[in-house]
Amino acid sequence: MAQFDVYVNSSKYTKNTYPFILDIQNELIEDITTRIVVPLGMAKKFSNEEMKGLTPRVEFEGTELLIMIPQIGSMPARALKEPIGTLLHRVYS
Repeated sequence: MAQFDVYVNSSKYTKNTYPFILDIQNELIEDITTRIVVPLGMAKKFSNEEMKGLTPRVEFEGTELLIMIPQIGSMPARALKEPIGTLLHRVYS
């Protein structure tokens, strides 16, 4: 697992609004069983809730998404399967 890896949201309840999960945990904290994550929300579903600086807009797999920083949380590392991509290039571009 690496910081800024993107995973498919496997929750049947939230995956239509938040199709992806972004791992933001730094590698310095690898010895715990959880990961610090933020959901990536469908931008079209949050048009009135976009907050400059707190919900950066990104494109991933051809979809406009918001990085939902206010919804930061943790989840078991085992719940994150294989990463399907990364947003590392967006952080250091």
